[in-house]
Amino acid sequence: MSEYVIFTDSACDILPDTLKEWGVRFAELTVQFKGSEQTYQNYELDYHQFYERMRSGEVAVTSAVNSDSFVHAFEPALKEGLDIFYLGFSTGLSATYQAACIAADELRSSYPDRKILTVDSLSASAGYGLLLYFCVQKKQAGYSIEEVAKYAEDTRLKLCHWFTVDDLVYLKRGGRVSAATALLGGMLGIKPVLHVDDEGHLINMSKARGRKNSIRAMADAYGKTNLGDKTIFISHGDCREDAEYLAEILKEEYNASVKLITYVGPVIGAHSGPGTLALFFLGSER
Repeated sequence: MSEYVIFTDSACDILPDTLKEWGVRFAELTVQFKGSEQTYQNYELDYHQFYERMRSGEVAVTSAVNSDSFVHAFEPALKEGLDIFYLGFSTGLSATYQAACIAADELRSSYPDRKILTVDSLSASAGYGLLLYFCVQKKQAGYSIEEVAKYAEDTRLKLCHWFTVDDLVYLKRGGRVSAATALLGGMLGIKPVLHVDDEGHLINMSKARGRKNSIRAMADAYGKTNLGDKTIFISHGDCREDAEYLAEILKEEYNASVKLITYVGPVIGAHSGPGTLALFFLGSER
């Protein structure tokens, strides 16, 4: 059985040092601020400063990654004689996965003896960061590259994502809510509770009055659908206290210990904004 390496991209919101510990390599995605020509890699920015710039009114934007970025990321591993399994950002939210597939097709002709397997996670942020973590565990347990890819495909629709945001203006910019809804929600303190559906799209599920109620709704979602596996990731858009509050509820009410609290990185945060809070776990359904 050939040796292989797991790849992902930086929208998984798992920090580089952690990915290195897991033995995972990644392709970098980028972000810019409107009015500036400077492009930043996702892990290049200080996250707190990034969100402070957004709070001050600057608008962060992302652009589609090109396949060359993945060619440059993948090729060194192929030259080392390694096969590649890539787990990528949901096609329901980004063209990143398609770019990786184009690169994989190109490289297969140059490296016919190597395997390059790709799986659309149908997930976002630390949602596919969690799926990635499970895949790493399978690899460490001796699973072949084909077995890990099949595991990812079989498990991805059990990977539950629950989100809330602090300011609807960012969802309005992305077309997720109307201008009227954003204005009214801001006036009334309405906080949407969203999830990622089976096609990898971000879907508005309910509305809560006030921040604590929206966090409560996320904890309730865990209680209703979790499969008993208590491996939980939480990501946040510069609101660590809220992440810890959610983790405390899960521990007190469900004896669930959150394994990782991480930032929502700039590539995702550009679309969700400061104050985003997200919960990820294995559940009976999304």
